[in-house]
Amino acid sequence: MYDHIVVPTDGSDASAAAVDHGVSIAEPHGATVHFLHVVDVGTEMSAPGTVAPELAETLEQEADDVLDAAAAQAEETGVTYERTVLEGTPHEAIVEYSADRAADLIVMGASGRSGITDRLLGSSTDRAIRSAETSVLVARP
Repeated sequence: MYDHIVVPTDGSDASAAAVDHGVSIAEPHGATVHFLHVVDVGTEMSAPGTVAPELAETLEQEADDVLDAAAAQAEETGVTYERTVLEGTPHEAIVEYSADRAADLIVMGASGRSGITDRLLGSSTDRAIRSAETSVLVARP
């Protein structure tokens, strides 16, 4: 039933719950989990060469740390995984990545780290649910 499960993760408690769910669903199905971290640096800053080297290095390290934690969990259970870092608008990158990989399921945290922005504009999870062509499971911490 599940071959490819996309699990976006940003290091928040909610995304840690998504990692838990994604790995536990993948294990009995022999599915591959695609751990995805989207760096949202803003439209103006996302053009090549416009992000300060120090900021780029910090964002890369943060992405590696978040994906390392998710990968360790998959390795503990023997689940096959891939890890990817993308730049862009989170919900758009998640939906596009999932479509490109013919994902059977997206597992996302109920809320991430964006805080007040979620309450004003709607969360990445809400937006992904509305625009994804595949099923989205919302995990709560």
